[in-house]
Amino acid sequence: MVEKFSDGKPTVVADDHDLSLCVGDETHDLSRDEAAQLRDALSNALTRTTEYVHTTGTHREDDAYVVARRGADSAGHEKVFESFEACRAVYESLPASFTASDIERSGLTGGRRHMLVWHYAEHPAFDCELASRQPLTVEKAADGEESATTASANESTNGDHLGVMPADD
Repeated sequence: MVEKFSDGKPTVVADDHDLSLCVGDETHDLSRDEAAQLRDALSNALTRTTEYVHTTGTHREDDAYVVARRGADSAGHEKVFESFEACRAVYESLPASFTASDIERSGLTGGRRHMLVWHYAEHPAFDCELASRQPLTVEKAADGEESATTASANESTNGDHLGVMPADD
């Protein structure tokens, strides 16, 4: 019933009542209700929002990554990247110490540029830390050196907490 392809990608064969899902060497028979539950669980896993102090980061089903001002509910307070890797590419293109004015991309207003600076400082995947609030400045860790922010999972001993807060489900 299930035809396995040599490229190792999951395959699904459906009839009127059941589905067979083949992943690797394993085949799983699912009812339509079980398949719908699996679809919803996968969708929730692929689409997740992480909240930080000033910003949120959302991984969408279409692989886009959205940086938004925390608590804002309009598109004017967000930047949509094609993927998380595209967001990382912007970060990688920035100098060792950067401000909002260093983020020069079409369609980004001053407020969105500041939002991205905050996001880079808050998100644990970006090895940098807040250096100054006026002007808002972030410094990347020196090559091979872990920033204090990354080393302590975004918690510092001086009370300057930029920690991760789980989003409401």
